[in-house]
Amino acid sequence: MRFVLDAEQRLFGDTLRKLLTEAGTPALIRRWAAGDHDRALWSALAEAGVFALAVPERHGGAGPLPVELVVAAHELGRHAVPGPVVETLAAATLLDGTGDAGPAAEWLPRIAEGEAVVSLVSPGPVRRALDVDAADLVLLADGADLWSAAPDGPAVRSLDPARRLFPVRAAERLAAGPAVRRAAAAAYDLAALSCAAQLLGLGRALLDATVEYARTRRQFGRPIGEFQAVKHQLANALTGLEFARPLVYGAALSFGSPDLPRDVSAAKAAASDAAYAVARIALQAHGAIGYTDEYDPSLWIRKVRALRSAWGAPAEHRARVLAALP
Repeated sequence: MRFVLDAEQRLFGDTLRKLLTEAGTPALIRRWAAGDHDRALWSALAEAGVFALAVPERHGGAGPLPVELVVAAHELGRHAVPGPVVETLAAATLLDGTGDAGPAAEWLPRIAEGEAVVSLVSPGPVRRALDVDAADLVLLADGADLWSAAPDGPAVRSLDPARRLFPVRAAERLAAGPAVRRAAAAAYDLAALSCAAQLLGLGRALLDATVEYARTRRQFGRPIGEFQAVKHQLANALTGLEFARPLVYGAALSFGSPDLPRDVSAAKAAASDAAYAVARIALQAHGAIGYTDEYDPSLWIRKVRALRSAWGAPAEHRARVLAALP
């Protein structure tokens, strides 16, 4: 199936790409990893309308707009943007599902305006909260209860140096009831889909960088890109990304359908495997330089490895797809 974005969606993606290219994300990633949680880029993303995509109009947003969310997450992945962006978007969905009063009324307008960084954890699928030290609010969805949460121990470093994962404990109950359980499930699906789109963007950026490297790196007097073994691996990497892409956009179009969990899981499993394959090929083609902290593509490679299992590993999502089959 061929998915074609309309003119406004393409313009939105192009605008984000220009914004993020000018921001110089490799330097931002290194500063974030060192604990410098500068919010200048966060504010710029909010001004571009990224966070409003998950916030309903009645709370100052423009959403939910799942296709535009996928477009945004793809560009965020392409530039390996640090911080709990996906978690904040998922938190907006979770808060919206608890009703218009209480925490939703307080936090959703702040999320839409980029004034709130929110992290999110759910026992089972998401056991640690990302970047608690940078968040204004940490949500813990536990069954039919929604809590604000506090750190419960030191951070665990991820393969991605810009991801710090914290165990948390419940602090204050914000909402309770069946609506919380449904909202938490919807938030999980949105986060898993956004993560899949990020992986597509990461994979595409790594593939582009590797193709360029293969054109210029010479061995035995020839660019390594002329060797069939390299050509075939790069072609296979592109094929994997192109097969995963329609699953991701197809899942975005499934919002509101009972098939959404199945479609999201198919997208996350395919995007995880495709991006991971690209990361492996990129590392093989670059050789030892691909391991070095100073070389920017190493940040992308490590982020792929971290996001592959974030919001559900491929095996978990394949199991969910199989369980949904008649």
